[in-house]
Amino acid sequence: MPHTQIDRAQLAPSILPADIPELSDDECLACLARAVETPDSARLDEVAALIGRLAVAIE
Repeated sequence: MPHTQIDRAQLAPSILPADIPELSDDECLACLARAVETPDSARLDEVAALIGRLAVAIE
């Protein structure tokens, strides 16, 4: 069977949340801390996206 070179970077979609700007892990953690400081159900999407962004970095 012949070997075929495949560029996997073009095949895989990004798993990073699209609505979170490029942040370092420390900046992301600081934003998350500010977002959960005071309970506000309007910020749940932001909190979930920040947690997702950190989870991707851990994997």
